[in-house]
Amino acid sequence: MSDLKKYIAKRKKEDKEFAQNYDIGYQNFKIGVMLKQLREESGMTQEELAKKLKTKKSVISRIENHSEDIRLSTLRRYARTLGRRINIEVV
Repeated sequence: MSDLKKYIAKRKKEDKEFAQNYDIGYQNFKIGVMLKQLREESGMTQEELAKKLKTKKSVISRIENHSEDIRLSTLRRYARTLGRRINIEVV
């Protein structure tokens, strides 16, 4: 286990608030990475996607890099534009 993973595991055991915020933040980070990968696999630049969504490149960048507050409707439009769909699962 890397030093970073050890540190995170220790902090999560010692600090419940850190654990909760870390897990939520990590999930948001993964969503942004996934959206960026889908866009790149589709062969589109941020600018091209922004034009199709009738928005600005900065909005696409914010979605991909800071997806913690993305609206579900925006996420659906983003996916639909890339020929994908969103599945939501509550467990």
